[in-house]
Amino acid sequence: MSKVEDFLTKEEEQEIVEAISKAEKNTSGEIRVHIENHTEKPPLERAQEVFHFLGMDATVLRNGVLFYVGVADHAFAIIGDEGIDKAVENDFWDCTRDIVISNFKEKKYKEGLVAGILRAGERLEQYFPFTEGDKDELSNEISKG
Repeated sequence: MSKVEDFLTKEEEQEIVEAISKAEKNTSGEIRVHIENHTEKPPLERAQEVFHFLGMDATVLRNGVLFYVGVADHAFAIIGDEGIDKAVENDFWDCTRDIVISNFKEKKYKEGLVAGILRAGERLEQYFPFTEGDKDELSNEISKG
């Protein structure tokens, strides 16, 4: 698999968008997924660039989360904004990352992303619970590069 267009079907993409909506119902955190074919940069470095490009560092509570996938590079990263980093333990994302990667190894890409997104929502709820008046600050659609 080497193309972004072949990575997920339209139906799988919709299931991921629905998982983001579901995960965000209980947290003020904002979750996005970005899929691209290739980058010369390490996954975490590229994820940080995409995070800023998507304006994810402009949320009120600085609690955005990005799931980054490099299809041809077989790369994955999950990063959170500084509001999350200041509030959580250092290994906060490890279990979420492990869920995604274990599914990816079995070529269950949609399942891995959905499970990771739902897990991230559960974890974020502990630190950033949804409160009355919270707005969905970022699109739930998958971005592609």
